[in-house]
Amino acid sequence: MRVIDLTHTIEPGMPVYPGTPEPEFQPLATLDKEGFAEQLITLSSHTGTHIDLPAHIFPDRSFPDVFSVEQFTGKGVVMDVRDAAGGVISKELLKPFSALIGSCDFLLLCSGWSDYWGWPDYFRGYPVFSVEAAHWLTGFELKGIGVDMISVDLPDAVDLPVHRKLLGKGIVLIENLTALSSLPDSPFTFCAFPLKIAGAEASPIRAVALVG
Repeated sequence: MRVIDLTHTIEPGMPVYPGTPEPEFQPLATLDKEGFAEQLITLSSHTGTHIDLPAHIFPDRSFPDVFSVEQFTGKGVVMDVRDAAGGVISKELLKPFSALIGSCDFLLLCSGWSDYWGWPDYFRGYPVFSVEAAHWLTGFELKGIGVDMISVDLPDAVDLPVHRKLLGKGIVLIENLTALSSLPDSPFTFCAFPLKIAGAEASPIRAVALVG
């Protein structure tokens, strides 16, 4: 079995959503002084490769400490959307893959946008779902949808309509994935476990695919 890492590294100076503070690392103890190493890490719950939960948009909804752990792993499939017309992931683009989507727990969309990680272009021009496509996807028994972009909504979408459609149906969202082009065409096991933080609306994750 191969384990494919789909996660960006959390580090100083890494890309973060505009307006979100960068992670900070502060040593609390060092090998030279105390004989052991420890550090304080301060970061947003939406840092790097992370999972959005319904409480991100809706109050008092499904915190990770009350979600069943099974919600965060299952059968995954990847779709190539690098040719999405006009940068829109439409219902028409997805419909021919209805059987594939219906057979999985996690739908991962490979846009190729992770190639821009660390560059200004990462934050603009990425493809996003149409609201119609998001609504159509709520008709499937999906646990989650993952993308290799900063968001499933446009950067200027104040009301976050795609987040609302999907999270409102309990479909978790995994953003800032990477290496999706290395995944096979056949199904695999996908894991996206959040930290078990009381009251959290999101969490950084270590996303992996188990193949073979």
